[in-house]
Amino acid sequence: MPSSSSAGSLPQGFIPVMLTPFQETGAVDYPALAQLVDFYLEAGAAGLFANCLSSEMYELTEEERLEVTQFVVTQTAGRVPVVATGTFGGPIAQQAEFVKRIYQTGIQAVIVITGLIADEDESDAVFLERMHQLIDLTDGIPLGFYECPVPYKRLINTEILNELLPTGRLIYHKDTCLDDQEVAHRIAAGAGYQFGLYDAYMVNAVSSLRAGAAGLSCIQGNEFPELIVWLCNNFDQTDKQPDIDRVQQFFVDCMDLVHSAYPIIAKYTLQKRGLPISLYTRRDVGQLTPELQRDMDALIETASELQASLGIETVSAGKLVG
Repeated sequence: MPSSSSAGSLPQGFIPVMLTPFQETGAVDYPALAQLVDFYLEAGAAGLFANCLSSEMYELTEEERLEVTQFVVTQTAGRVPVVATGTFGGPIAQQAEFVKRIYQTGIQAVIVITGLIADEDESDAVFLERMHQLIDLTDGIPLGFYECPVPYKRLINTEILNELLPTGRLIYHKDTCLDDQEVAHRIAAGAGYQFGLYDAYMVNAVSSLRAGAAGLSCIQGNEFPELIVWLCNNFDQTDKQPDIDRVQQFFVDCMDLVHSAYPIIAKYTLQKRGLPISLYTRRDVGQLTPELQRDMDALIETASELQASLGIETVSAGKLVG
């Protein structure tokens, strides 16, 4: 497993954005969630991001958000740290109360959705004022940022980081700016702090890791986590440059497909890999058409061949504790 970068920070490596398995009735499928946790960990995940957009967090009730997060913490049993979203709009005092509630589940940091602190037409000054308020109201709880595309994507520039990092409260940033030069600036801003940038954009995975990113937090980890862990562990190995290029190109080539009808397509991939997960989703994300299934079947085969050529062991559902 990857080692922790420093005391109080999150481990370096792959932190997947977790799915939520549902029964066909629409209820959360906790036995499947238990196996999913073990699947990520068996693949080499350094941590887990529960109750995120991939988890269909907006379609969970407030109590389900707490229950799912608590279940993940319990199932993980201290093997890796867990983070989870804790802000869902409304007055900052109200958001702060839920931050404190979800932190009590045992997670290491509470993730702030940047687009729910200030509206799209509000300035960075307003965002900063409210973040300082949230920090003041949350009793030293470690926080992170998620530039979530829903309700809108609010990017966190280096000026914002330069003001907030000295509070010592920010330890995680799920970056979605899609700009490798901006990522490098943000990483530089975080130097010297217990702060880790985890890039969500697999096209820039290698460049971000080489710039000093703590790791990757991407949706492709719900389909091919072994390859992402391999990149996190080998990006700086000059003798493996041709293989690094092959893995990076694999993720560039499949970018459009893995985002189609997501997260249904990810659940389909996990089904094909032997996990007992339903395709049921609460979000309206379009249809998993026969064409998409055919293309994903081919991609799964390509990934399997790539892993075999690199000597990467594929996680078997039969090895999971459940």
